[in-house]
Amino acid sequence: MGIETTMRALGDLTRLRIMRLIAAMELAVGELAHALGQSQPRVSRHVAILCDAGLAERRREGSWVFLRHATSGAAEATAGAVAGLLAAAEEDDPNFARTCAEDRRHLAAIRDAREKSAAEYFARHAGEWDRLRAILAPAEAVEQALLASLSDEGLGEVLDVGTGTGRVAELLEPLAHRVTGLDKSPEMLRLARARLQGLPSGRVELVQGDFAALPFAPGTFDTIVFHQVLHYATEPDFALAEAARVCRPGGRIAIVDLAAHAREELRRAHAHARLGFGDEQMSEMLARFGFEPAGCAVIEGGELAVKVWTVRRVSDVPRIGTARRRAAR
Repeated sequence: MGIETTMRALGDLTRLRIMRLIAAMELAVGELAHALGQSQPRVSRHVAILCDAGLAERRREGSWVFLRHATSGAAEATAGAVAGLLAAAEEDDPNFARTCAEDRRHLAAIRDAREKSAAEYFARHAGEWDRLRAILAPAEAVEQALLASLSDEGLGEVLDVGTGTGRVAELLEPLAHRVTGLDKSPEMLRLARARLQGLPSGRVELVQGDFAALPFAPGTFDTIVFHQVLHYATEPDFALAEAARVCRPGGRIAIVDLAAHAREELRRAHAHARLGFGDEQMSEMLARFGFEPAGCAVIEGGELAVKVWTVRRVSDVPRIGTARRRAAR
């Protein structure tokens, strides 16, 4: 976009306020309307102008549309320059500063509403989660094992597949360049957003998507984590093929999941498609997609053991059909 388009997009106080707000956190269009005290259709028109100018990006998540500052290439640099300019303007212009301060007070209310919604969700599902946690190894020990398996080098760009409540994204964020949390469920993404909203803007991105068809370009990530996710896959090959596709050469995958077990009730009560995984089974699956073992940890302490398998990409990723033909030989 040319400088004229950028300057025209910034030639309105409402759009300046929007840019200031999304510098603090990603916001749904409805949340922006609430913070600005304006109608949603009016805010949507301003959002369209900012997006057309390349200063902001829209992202659909179920029936919601979220807005964030631009994150790609030259557009990210321009958005960063605008953020710096507006921060300086807030220091120099008392009227603009008062307006921005009022907007931020509304942001605090939005954060509170997100946290309240998350607490209500947890309260509704507390019983079933308590029953599941009772048979698993302690969560703290599993998290420590995951960190230990990855702590020997930087994490770079991280993909947390099936981010759920965002706990793993929160755990890995201090060690990463940036974390992308992916989940198919808009409701789970709202829970993750409530947990992660206190982190600096741009440190964690939340994306709606399916682990069998990841919405990312090849070679995007240095570290990919599946935390208690793969047992939901009826076809783990599809999920691992996609992970291999978006993993950079030399990158790592860490899979946290149940060791092989025979608790059939988990299929009925918790929709588990797989009753855990054995070491040989896991190694064979990952080898088909160009990964070699880099470590395995076992966490006891519950009725079911949890394992952390870590592997590194060492060869090109075959197409999934090719991998299956090799496996069938």
